[in-house]
Amino acid sequence: MAMRYFFGLILFTIFYSNAQKNSTYHVRAIAFYNVENLFDITNDTLIFDDERTPEGTYRWTNTRYKKKIGAISRVIANISSSVTSTSPDLIGLCEVENFKVLNDLINAPLLIKKDYGIIHFNSPDSRGIDVALLYKKAAYHPTSFKSHRLLLFDDDYNRNYTRDQLVVGGYLDGEKVYLIIIHWPSRRGGEAFSQPLRKKAASLTKRIIDSLNNQHFNSKIIVMGDFNDDPKNASLKKVLRTKGQLDHLDSISLFNPMENLFKKGIGSLAYRDKWNLFDQFLLTPNFISEMKNGYTFWKAGVYNPLYLQIQNGRYKGYPLRTYGGTTYQGGYSDHFPVYLYVIKKADPGNSKK
Repeated sequence: MAMRYFFGLILFTIFYSNAQKNSTYHVRAIAFYNVENLFDITNDTLIFDDERTPEGTYRWTNTRYKKKIGAISRVIANISSSVTSTSPDLIGLCEVENFKVLNDLINAPLLIKKDYGIIHFNSPDSRGIDVALLYKKAAYHPTSFKSHRLLLFDDDYNRNYTRDQLVVGGYLDGEKVYLIIIHWPSRRGGEAFSQPLRKKAASLTKRIIDSLNNQHFNSKIIVMGDFNDDPKNASLKKVLRTKGQLDHLDSISLFNPMENLFKKGIGSLAYRDKWNLFDQFLLTPNFISEMKNGYTFWKAGVYNPLYLQIQNGRYKGYPLRTYGGTTYQGGYSDHFPVYLYVIKKADPGNSKK
């Protein structure tokens, strides 16, 4: 686990609707990306990765692995560059096999100078995939990190091994911010059949949030991940009490900036001619209050430039994925990444770039 850090800031000028004037702000970019089975090529006897080796079903060779690392690093380098002229300061990832693939990723030519640190724990997931956090040491100073296990059992009391939920506490330019990175259980077996699993995952996320708030009153918390549910689903709306409208927020709800995007038909993945927005951010209400000294929410979106999309045919506009079934397509991922910006007003006496 890499734990090195220092501080830095990016300044820019925006029109902020609440302020009703042009002002200079610090901006931090946060991203989440389901990178579609980022495995190395080595057969790990402790997890089920046999299919993703050179001899396995997917013929996962070193050439394909290196291409994937380069492809994902390109996406990360570009997600926030139009606003901040650099890559995101915090990046949640899911479907990564181990620390090695994360280390290879941050040392790719497009990212090595960004000086990212890694926080990752191996989880018991039956597919051998984990969640992780990449953080720029110039922006974020982690002080605590813990992996929370989600215990699931079927009707016969057999264990359903799934991903842990990663919780990181630290300082974003001196302000305490907690991050929860999740990858809730999939819809395998159908949405209705698998829904109870995601409700249990949501209950764990809720307990983590409540615990943080009990220990540190009014904690600033960002939940990010692949929820395998849309913003409208009960796991978010009922268990986590998410709201898509700012004027509907109360002290125990979470703001979901992706909800309005979903209502507009915007998605991060497509399946059977339907768009889903499984990849989301949730924020505690203190990220939405009037701007004073700390970071506040600015905007969120789905990063879906043309180079990440299939260009022709029936699936035109869908994410250009690495594999379609077991057929190698040489793309990026079956998900588009999502992004979030938080801003705070710059000190007038210290507003130089």
